[in-house]
Amino acid sequence: MSSRSYEDAINRLNTLQTNAAVLAAARAAGPVLNPNAIKEMNEFVTRIGITPEDLNALSVIHITGTKGKGSTSAFTDSILRHTRPGMKVGLYTSPHLVAVRERIRVGGRPLSEEEFAKYFFEVWQKLEENPPITPGFPPMPNYFRYLTLVAFHAFNSLKVDATILEVGIGGAGDSTNVVPKPVVTGITALGMDHVAVLGGSIEAIARQKGGIYKQDVPALTVEQIHRPTDLESVLREIASDVGASEFRVVKELSGLKDIKLGLAGKHQLSNASLAVELAHTFFRQKGDSSYSQPLSENFVAGLENTKWPGRCQTVRDSNYPDTTWYLDGAHTAESLTCCVDWFVSPRIGFPGFPGERPLRVLIFNCTSGRSGEEFLGTIFNGTKTQLSTFESPEAASTFFDQVIFCSNVTYTDGHFKGDLTSVAIATAEHTGPTTQDLLKTAWLKLVEGFSPEAVHSLPSIEHAIQKVREFSSTRNTSVLVTGSLHLVGGVIEVAGLSSDAIGDL
Repeated sequence: MSSRSYEDAINRLNTLQTNAAVLAAARAAGPVLNPNAIKEMNEFVTRIGITPEDLNALSVIHITGTKGKGSTSAFTDSILRHTRPGMKVGLYTSPHLVAVRERIRVGGRPLSEEEFAKYFFEVWQKLEENPPITPGFPPMPNYFRYLTLVAFHAFNSLKVDATILEVGIGGAGDSTNVVPKPVVTGITALGMDHVAVLGGSIEAIARQKGGIYKQDVPALTVEQIHRPTDLESVLREIASDVGASEFRVVKELSGLKDIKLGLAGKHQLSNASLAVELAHTFFRQKGDSSYSQPLSENFVAGLENTKWPGRCQTVRDSNYPDTTWYLDGAHTAESLTCCVDWFVSPRIGFPGFPGERPLRVLIFNCTSGRSGEEFLGTIFNGTKTQLSTFESPEAASTFFDQVIFCSNVTYTDGHFKGDLTSVAIATAEHTGPTTQDLLKTAWLKLVEGFSPEAVHSLPSIEHAIQKVREFSSTRNTSVLVTGSLHLVGGVIEVAGLSSDAIGDL
């Protein structure tokens, strides 16, 4: 390999993505799980020279769920680092917002471009030098598997003291699920998502998520409110079947209501409660019983200082002071409900004081395989409920002044930033209406009387930002961006919000 820069690594990584045609065919075929998923991943791990003992030595806290798994991972990471400042903590999450290396953090900071490129190409070289052992197994992993290997290799090389692994999709067959014995496992709130992969029922999804539970390892979850299925019983059964050392349903900690959590939204109370219990259990499993108080001063500091960009995040645009961005990558019906609960409230989406209100803009997109029409209904009906709750005189039908539906393509010329490239977006010629056109039609049908001139179907994120700049040139503007973390990341990149939203990368 002649060049080993960060850009070279990203270009090489993008060759491992699955294209739109393959993904569409997989969705059409229905839920079909790869029976060799874990066997293949174990072989990849072996081929890069990492042993099961090496994985156990990472001291893993393994976290899955439908919504809140990323936030819970971030809370847990912050708690460990604030409680034990000398502890070297690795954090692996997905997806990224602006830069791929955001996914792999040590000590609260992403790997540098140089570090990422180093570990990336070391893994690549080892895979080239050590071909598949099992006939028929792939020579190279896909995008997410590869990044998981890079994370394992980086954390192993850096000798981290603790590792927080966020599952990508599901649990049982996920590439993170090859650690033989994590320290503790946790499952956040469950809901319907990735049904093309995990199955069409909430119980099927719960059984996939419960696949992270392990023999002789504590198995935790939050209160599951999905009815009529008793998901807690399903998870308890899985924990019992695998021989988990304990199964515990974590209830919301009452003391959290007196704490200003670093992440906004009332749904974060559940995530923070699980994070606290995961951290307590981690320390106990490691023989440290000095943290017996549920919310010690260091735990509170960890919760208050947690940062997780793109989730119920308010960003004031330092380059355009008249624009405030409200960013939330919600991409399920449940998480969109939480997003609306957060945004449509005093001092967030509408002023808590008399006077001229800002122009409100909604920027929305959802990826293929998800129900855009259903999600828009969640946003609109949630807005009605919130306005009623706060006895606002405003009507839901006029709450947003402008609505923009755009693709996840980064720039107006049809190109992506390297880190944001997605071959999962079809590039073939369209013979019918685009996803954005269909969303526009759905919105106008849903919100009676909404002006068609105020609904915009645009081909890229850059087009959407240009439209927002037009609006904000004459009036203070509040912009809610939701429906996709890929969309949120693209907006941060194109609008120049990285330093304000993410900080120093």
